[in-house]
Amino acid sequence: FDMFEAHARTVTAGADALARLLQDGNRDHIQEVIEREHDADDIIREVLRTVRETFLTPFDRGAIISLIGSMDDAIDEMQAAVQAIDLYEVTEFEQEMKDMAAIIVDASRITAEAMPLLRDLGSNGGRLHELTERLVRMESHADEIHTAGLKRAFKELGPEDALRFSVQREIYKHLERIVDAFEDVANEIDGIVVDHA
Repeated sequence: FDMFEAHARTVTAGADALARLLQDGNRDHIQEVIEREHDADDIIREVLRTVRETFLTPFDRGAIISLIGSMDDAIDEMQAAVQAIDLYEVTEFEQEMKDMAAIIVDASRITAEAMPLLRDLGSNGGRLHELTERLVRMESHADEIHTAGLKRAFKELGPEDALRFSVQREIYKHLERIVDAFEDVANEIDGIVVDHA
């Protein structure tokens, strides 16, 4: 449980740094996201080692690995996003990208709120279900923003600046994958609650 909570804090720190990057374009935030991804990797390795060595786990080993894996997918995609931003030297970001980053920050905070509740599934099953419903709704809202942003980028850039459109499309793709990973986190939590609450 401590490792789940530590990983969630790391994901939240990465999300905060990503959002700051999209707000102010400061390149220092790129390294911050990469460092948080490395921290998350250390935690997931420790989780996998502990699962292998522990005779009794709080819930199914497969569920533990799937949950931490979906959380790790979120921060891996954050790293992929900032690496693309760095590669293409993007310094200005569309409002839709900023809006998606705000959803990512909120989703990371909801995930961090959910992790301690896993310690007592019987008492916290209802609250966990509320949080996962919010994550699913946020993913749906992010999809709408993603579509609107891509459409606007295509209309404004597609005919005249195909390269810039391609770069924006790649950034949108990574942002969407981050939010998708948080929906996967929600699904994993729901599965655990159904099996154990």
